[in-house]
Amino acid sequence: MYRIGDFSKMSKTTIKALRYYDEVGLLKPEYVDEITNYRFYSTDQLMKLHSIKALRQIGLSIGEIKLITEGHQAKELLEKRKNALKKEIAQGTEQLSRLEFILSGKEEEGMMNYQATIKELPKCTVYSKKMTVPNYDAYFKLIPKIGEQVMEKYPDLKCSVPEYCFIVYLDNEYKEEDFHVEFCEAVIEMKEDFDDIKFKKVAGTTAVSVMHKGSYKNISEAYTYAFKWIDENGYEAADSPRESYIDGIWNKENEEDWLTELQVPIRKK
Repeated sequence: MYRIGDFSKMSKTTIKALRYYDEVGLLKPEYVDEITNYRFYSTDQLMKLHSIKALRQIGLSIGEIKLITEGHQAKELLEKRKNALKKEIAQGTEQLSRLEFILSGKEEEGMMNYQATIKELPKCTVYSKKMTVPNYDAYFKLIPKIGEQVMEKYPDLKCSVPEYCFIVYLDNEYKEEDFHVEFCEAVIEMKEDFDDIKFKKVAGTTAVSVMHKGSYKNISEAYTYAFKWIDENGYEAADSPRESYIDGIWNKENEEDWLTELQVPIRKK
């Protein structure tokens, strides 16, 4: 039998940790002197403590280790930890890739104002309209008319909060004129389709988000940055990109204050 100090030295475990294991019922001393309250441990407990430390070193919680020592399904808990570790490794690898991208200086001087983040775009109900747009300036006339058309048909229809309107680009290439798009406005309920307005459910997705401040005329820089970031970080585009209009001509007087979020659905290569 070994007193707690000697047992601490033998096992390379602090006395504080041993007392804690005693308190939570994970490793109680073999014997406690009723007069002195000294804790004594046996050689067999050294082996048990070794197992506890091994499980702690793979990241299991005290509660999980206690379940295992009490005879619960060890395989299930170990599989759960294995999956958690895989997720942590994937997240760490992704963060490392982003860090290396920044440190490598691959953000050319013209793109230094951009940063990419990964976000989850929630599923939503939208009304939508597909159309051919002659140029970006045409949005200022076309988009308000869509809203007026829908409100005339469904005056009680409410937009989602926070508001989420976006345009999906349907061409397989970047075009500055005569491009095909689908305008979508998130609303709180489905309605019957009418004229060229369609109601539908849009699935949630993972996307790269890049914020563009200023005129739409140079938004191609945001696209260049986003797709380079996607390629450099081991992703590929999973669907057509979206432009979500946060601030624009409707609430900002100056072009330099317009704010557009470029959202590109992605998946791992």
